[in-house]
Amino acid sequence: MIIESALLSDLGEILALQKLAYISEAEIYNDYSIPPLLQTIEDIKSEYAGKSFLKAVDSGRIVGSVRACVQNDTCYIGRLIVHPDYQNKGIGTALMNGIEEQFQGCKRYELFTGKNSVKNIYLYEKLGYRIFKEEEISKKLSFVYLEKIGGRFNEGRVSG
Repeated sequence: MIIESALLSDLGEILALQKLAYISEAEIYNDYSIPPLLQTIEDIKSEYAGKSFLKAVDSGRIVGSVRACVQNDTCYIGRLIVHPDYQNKGIGTALMNGIEEQFQGCKRYELFTGKNSVKNIYLYEKLGYRIFKEEEISKKLSFVYLEKIGGRFNEGRVSG
């Protein structure tokens, strides 16, 4: 498996994977109108213009992706997705490590997920993220915001 920058030409495949990956989130909240399931190709192309996208490729097929941007020394990470058939194989961790490495100059990393998304929260906490805020979005959905101060690449554990 290879982690590399996604190209504009990859966005259709990433969007299809995103919709597949977010079905499990929609099931948790019994809400199939969540933004990742409604995003269009035009939306993701617009997002691509302002964010860095990474992809995980296995045998020529995109099996995962993550995106991020930086504002004021904070790297905002979003839409970590892994194909359901490839989950629990370290791909999410590899993508998160890749995005942290790409933005290793940041002082802080932030992301959010659904409060009931136990697997997501477990992964992020395992990677050193801590919940710092909760926000009720609707009666069905609350987000938890997680942060990591300095990345694993800022802590002197990796030589370069």
